[in-house]
Amino acid sequence: MSVGSGQAFDEEVSVVVQLTIEDGIGTIRLDRPPMNALNTEVQEELRAAAQQAAADDAVAAVIVYGGEKVFAAGADIKEMATMSYVDMVGRAPALSAAFDMVARIPKPVVAAITGYALGGGCELALACDWRIAAADAKLGQPEINLGIIPGAGGTQRLARLVGPAKAKDLVMSGRLVDAQEALAMGLVDRVVPTAQEVFPAAVELVRRYVGGPAQALRAAKLAVDGGLSMDLASGLAWETQQFAALFATDDRREGMAAFVEKRKPDFTGR
Repeated sequence: MSVGSGQAFDEEVSVVVQLTIEDGIGTIRLDRPPMNALNTEVQEELRAAAQQAAADDAVAAVIVYGGEKVFAAGADIKEMATMSYVDMVGRAPALSAAFDMVARIPKPVVAAITGYALGGGCELALACDWRIAAADAKLGQPEINLGIIPGAGGTQRLARLVGPAKAKDLVMSGRLVDAQEALAMGLVDRVVPTAQEVFPAAVELVRRYVGGPAQALRAAKLAVDGGLSMDLASGLAWETQQFAALFATDDRREGMAAFVEKRKPDFTGR
């Protein structure tokens, strides 16, 4: 994985996932032509890039992007075809963990989807907070056509996002949906006309969080995501805990002082 400001460096080292940072926005870029198939190498570098984006205070928000041609067309089937049950028992948790690391980035994260987001590619998009897609993008969980099911969040995050009936439709039929149908069912949040407009639209979405109250944004994400796995009473208690903790931050003091003084707050992320 390469990390840079504006562009990646370490070009002598072959990497398939790069984290670049510009103006407070970290871009996790998949670069494994032609389809960004998510083999073991991509999974491990994706996990490392997500971990770096989470830890780096210079990153206020994150875009996950596969380029103008394709987001990610799924797992590397050739790599998986020869794997046994014992092999996959050992490998499957690492794949899920790579996507979990993306989901656990304590900052706003958007998937910028072009071309195809299928199988593992769709699961990667589901691990993000929002999804922006080009009008000609296709999304789906076609694993059933291989005699398997999604194994990195496709049955769980998808059902929580679009509801169990729609999730079962996509998972059990293996059909692909276009961007407009994905928008209608809530699988994506915005559709833009062309692939060239996807990344700028993602930048526009997350730019508003640069310079924002980083600890409050982290708490908001933790409260929502954590509460989804709890009953209402537990979720409300979790929310209260996150809310109260923010009263120990500099940004809370600055935000309230700015409100009283009728000025724009100057958040430091502390």
